[in-house]
Amino acid sequence: MRHVVIVGGGAAGMLAAIAASGRENHVELFEKNEKLGKKIYITGKGRCNVTNASDMETVMQNVVTNGKFLYSAFYGFTNEDIMALLEKAGCPLKTERGNRVFPVSDKSSDVIAALTRELNRTGVKVRLRTGVKELLLEKENSGGEERTRCVGVALEDGRRVHADAVIVATGGLSYASTGSTGDGYRFAADAGLKVTELSPALVPFTAKEDWVPKLQGLSLRNVNVTICHGKKVLYEEFGEMLFTHYGVSGPAILSGSSVVMKQLKKHGELTLCIDLKPALSEKQLDARILRDFEEAKNKQFKNALGGLYPSKLIPIIIERSGISPEKKVNEISREERERLVHVTKKMQLTINGIRDYNEAIITQGGVSVKEINPATMEAKKAAGLYFAGEVLDLDALTGGYNLQIAWSTGHAAGQAAGE
Repeated sequence: MRHVVIVGGGAAGMLAAIAASGRENHVELFEKNEKLGKKIYITGKGRCNVTNASDMETVMQNVVTNGKFLYSAFYGFTNEDIMALLEKAGCPLKTERGNRVFPVSDKSSDVIAALTRELNRTGVKVRLRTGVKELLLEKENSGGEERTRCVGVALEDGRRVHADAVIVATGGLSYASTGSTGDGYRFAADAGLKVTELSPALVPFTAKEDWVPKLQGLSLRNVNVTICHGKKVLYEEFGEMLFTHYGVSGPAILSGSSVVMKQLKKHGELTLCIDLKPALSEKQLDARILRDFEEAKNKQFKNALGGLYPSKLIPIIIERSGISPEKKVNEISREERERLVHVTKKMQLTINGIRDYNEAIITQGGVSVKEINPATMEAKKAAGLYFAGEVLDLDALTGGYNLQIAWSTGHAAGQAAGE
């Protein structure tokens, strides 16, 4: 029987505790908040996108940073495994567009309730409102080599808890209100581990153009977005996006932030192109515009665009097309129509930054995976110390992939620590 301590009661921490609880181990989970799973509660707009039901190879392809490291963890605890665990614990699931998996109830609280039932069933001792101040580290001599061993944790209230293994699952820096304040990076550094550069990820962009705030609140569905540096395409995605008072957001944009972050830091600005009508070629779009114009030939240009664009977008389209809003539709030249087609297929704006951690879904960067055993999640330099979830230098696109990283690494750490 081993005494295993888990620091952090989010997705990775709860899964680690459940996995460690076999063999009648004494498992304690310390969570500084008043309840478990605070970040799970707000994921997927409160619906909780549990995982992605694609095959694990596809899941792997959607990991942005250090995907190969996850091979062992992903196949040791797959998307099917987490789905089976939750359903067995009383949280029925459904699969939606893009293979995204949600609770049937659309309530993230049901996912947390199912995991809590599983923690209770497996006898995990959950200590809420209990912050961990630091790791208890000792030097030991192993085969003539000096190495560090983690022998427990010191709590913020002054108590010391000794353990055979400690799993750090404290999350990153995103959504600090949920308790993600970067403690895990400090713990890693104290144990002599390298922490890579941190930045917000899956985060909205700021835009340079002054017309962007005028579109605040406008959501565009089924558009194609491309992010480029010069002629080089860095990212392309079809889906939904949203204009905000500072720039752009929405699913298609958030995934782009994780992919182009380093390029944006390097160059300062990148170009975002929006194809408002990706289902139509330029020729087909021109024919469609001609049909609309035929039906409205005696109207002014500004009053003939309602069938093509959302009303909020029309003044911007007119301005960018360079066509006089008062001009009669039957007087618009072929060249002007071409400009309208171009603006519709390639609406350009300049992205010049990102929002901060308060708006980021996850953190990019973290405890270097070069310092971690991929099969067990144990630190190579510190015996008995394990890391799981967002605290590691691992991140993926939106669609349930980041939670799968948390489940899989948590399970790997818990299983290894419990043995």
